[in-house]
Amino acid sequence: MGDAWIIDAVRTPRGKGKKETGSLSGVHPQQLLGQALNALKDRNGFDPADVEDVVAGCVSAVGEQAACIARNGVLAAGWDPRTASGVTLNRFCGSGQQAVNFAAMGVMAGQQDLVIGGGVESMSRVPMGAAGGGLDGNDPQLAALHPLVPQGISADLIATIEGFSREDLDGFAAESQARCEIAQKDGRFDGSLIPVRDADGNVALDRDEHPRPGGTVESLGNLKPSFEGMGAYVQKGETRTMDEKARSVYPQIAGIEHVHTAANSSGIVDGAAAVLVAAPDYAKAHDLKPRARIIATATAADEPVIMLTAPTPATERCLKKAGMEVGDIDLFEINEAFAAIPMKVMRDLDMDHAKVNVNGGAIALGHPLGATGAMLIGTVLDELERQDKTVGLITMCIGGGMGIATIIERV
Repeated sequence: MGDAWIIDAVRTPRGKGKKETGSLSGVHPQQLLGQALNALKDRNGFDPADVEDVVAGCVSAVGEQAACIARNGVLAAGWDPRTASGVTLNRFCGSGQQAVNFAAMGVMAGQQDLVIGGGVESMSRVPMGAAGGGLDGNDPQLAALHPLVPQGISADLIATIEGFSREDLDGFAAESQARCEIAQKDGRFDGSLIPVRDADGNVALDRDEHPRPGGTVESLGNLKPSFEGMGAYVQKGETRTMDEKARSVYPQIAGIEHVHTAANSSGIVDGAAAVLVAAPDYAKAHDLKPRARIIATATAADEPVIMLTAPTPATERCLKKAGMEVGDIDLFEINEAFAAIPMKVMRDLDMDHAKVNVNGGAIALGHPLGATGAMLIGTVLDELERQDKTVGLITMCIGGGMGIATIIERV
């Protein structure tokens, strides 16, 4: 098996995922991805004709994000139509990370020399859930087998079982915001950030606009739980509330404590990211300097009602494939879909919080579903370089009871 080198990684800023106030809401998602592709080209000087494929994650692949946005992103970039093909994939929140992993697999297998992996999600223009069908695809037989509930209920279920209090979650969220504030002031994201331009060529956004610094456990504690009403909701054709459906699988709890809020959950945002992956021989022949190599990738599955616990087994599997232990990793990125997720992974694997999400995470920055995983790969690489450290691990929870992990090492 050959090496897969990461030559570069770029991302757009994360814009608020609201049509009224989001600075990227006026930019078509194809253009978001196309601008990320062009930024990679301009920064590294490769010939687009050599790119064998563009693999892009996108969760809501409908409407403006339909019709294979990976290929349309290539066309929107203005590249010769005879250059890169494109493929769009959906592994829910892990889509962007899976896209990079698939790009690396093609290179490591010796079947491709230059591939781009990334992702895009315009949550202001194509709202979450726009594809319809729910996690079970509206299949009553599957619903009878696995009474799936919305992810917010699953997150609250995890917090209840783990004994995470509202104060614990709000403390984690306040720390995420504080770390992000320091990172923005220090310019720690600047190396990967690219400005997004509108149709007239004007800069629409050049800085993440979702962070809300200054929150404290006390101030965040004033917010109402986001999923309490949802937990009491009875779906059409059902006789049980969402909470009761979850408790039918986890009868050991007396009830679900609804402790996640808008402040300790990930934000809804727009954004795109792209990672350039090359075979070493190609890179050397074309004077492309590697920044890192991908050591190992893994996915894992867990019980689908609790849904968001699989980053732990995915991380364990990835470490085993790499012949490593938790102590061998210098920096971790664990997607902050909900505060309980990284808190549980850190507890499960005895991780030092000082090494986890050191510049904040999706609670502060937001989570553009199909793009986040690719963004996190660039984030941890930038920080490894800043701190002159070597090995980073990225992991994410995924809908339906899945997890994904990637280990990278600086070259």
